[in-house]
Amino acid sequence: MDTTLHWSSDLHDVDWRELSALYRVAPLGDKDPDLLKVAFHGSRFRWFARQQGRLVGVGRVLADGCDVAYVCDVAVHPDLQGTGLGRELMDRLLAPCEGYPKILLYAKPGVEPFYRRLGFRRMATAMARFANEPLALERGYLHGD
Repeated sequence: MDTTLHWSSDLHDVDWRELSALYRVAPLGDKDPDLLKVAFHGSRFRWFARQQGRLVGVGRVLADGCDVAYVCDVAVHPDLQGTGLGRELMDRLLAPCEGYPKILLYAKPGVEPFYRRLGFRRMATAMARFANEPLALERGYLHGD
């Protein structure tokens, strides 16, 4: 079995339904394929990893080009979690952000140890507004203070 990963940042051949399915199985929730297309087209950096033609890893970065970068929507198929794919994906996403004074990320609760190994630390002043605040509280993205 060929386990070679094929990397691309090209948006022209993305199957947005397949991408949506990866987020569902990762599990990072339901993301509308049409909205994913908008989000990825609006992102400065992005990477897609395929294995045997199947999408197995993805991530994107919103960035202003000089001061701040925001890593988001990083997902690895459960079959490949813990294999180093997530680390390679993050390395690819972070490489063009070297030199930015601030690199932020938003992650699913429970995966903080992975990001800590990459040099990320909790922020004392980070705040957020969610369209569905009760769901964000339930999933542990917000504190109820």
